[in-house]
This record gives sequence, structure tokens and C-alpha cells, in this order.
Amino acid sequence: MKEIDFDLEKNPFINFASARYAMSARVNVLKLWKYCKNNDKSFFIMTLGCLMKSVNSIPQLKRRIIDGKVIEYDYLEGVSPIMDDENEIYKEMRVKSPHEFENILQWHDYVKKLSDDILNGKREGFCIEMEKRDLEKIANFSCIPWVDFDMLTNCAVNGMEIQPLITWGKVNKDYEMSVSITVSHIFVNGRELGYFYENLQKELDKY
Repeated sequence: MKEIDFDLEKNPFINFASARYAMSARVNVLKLWKYCKNNDKSFFIMTLGCLMKSVNSIPQLKRRIIDGKVIEYDYLEGVSPIMDDENEIYKEMRVKSPHEFENILQWHDYVKKLSDDILNGKREGFCIEMEKRDLEKIANFSCIPWVDFDMLTNCAVNGMEIQPLITWGKVNKDYEMSVSITVSHIFVNGRELGYFYENLQKELDKY
């Protein structure tokens, strides 16, 4: 990570009761959906990888305020809830960025094994107090595969949280999928969110 020159006192949102806001938009997942079905890959994991790469492509999404200073991480890792096939076991996992691997398929297999090991009790899941998560180099990802939602709101520990929260939903009959992202207006404007969705669609279309 690196400290960056950013004047917090002049930021118009720094004294708001909450600087958090969210946006939802649909992306087309036809190519990735077919690729996963034809190659026996997890659509959940591959989608998570595309989302993580898209988040890490936007510098403003990788910023935090720590000890009154603005820092920017090289890459964010991901935290996501996971469940077993019977939906009886619910845990969280923290995964490395796809950028640390030779390719996305190598990363896919790493995440698949990590998820299986956590659900089988071979490894501990991710566990840290909510109040401390904003100090970690993570973005939070969550899938709601049962709902093709139009919009989504998120709870927040406090209004000055910076950590991005990304949620994606059910794939509809047109192979479109809603993706919601919650960010801090201190660092992230609409332009950056536009870049996020643009880069995400490019990642989804690679397959």
C-alpha cells in the first residue's frame, strides 16, 4: 500500500452523517455462464473472480482512511459468505486477489479447495469483528442467487465506512445479472462506478 496526497478536510462528504451510497445495474453473463457449464467450473467462483478484478481495476475503490491518513492498497482481497449444498452450514472465507495467480483458472481451483476445506471443517473460516473490517485490505462480496433484484441497500457499522460491498443476484432468462455496489462518496463518484461496470462487463466477456 502507499499513502496518497488527499485533503480530507476539503472533501465535501467528510462531515456527512453517512457518505455511503449504492448503485445497482445489470450485466450480461451469457459467455461466462456457458463457459462454466461447458468446462465444469463454478459460476459463483468465476463471477467472484471477475468482480474482484473489476474492483481492483479502480484505484478509488482501494482507498482507506487509517490514522487520519489516506492510503491506497495495491490489491484488495475478497471476503464472501459460503454455504454447503444443503444450505445448513454458513461461514465466510477470505480469498487472495486473482492477480496473485498465473491465470483465473488456477485461482478458481485455489478458491474451490479453500471453500471446501472451510465447509468441511479442515480450515477456519474468516472471522473478524465488523468494526475492524474497514482496516483490512478487503472488499466484501455476497451472492443472492435466489433473487433477480433491481436494487439493494446495505447496513453499515458507521456512515464513514470505506470498504466496498458488492452483491450479485440471480441470472435471469436473458442471462442478465444484477450487481450492486456500495461505496463511500469520499473517494468514489459516479464516473468510477461507470468504469467499474464497464470493466466488469469486459471481464465477463472474456470467456
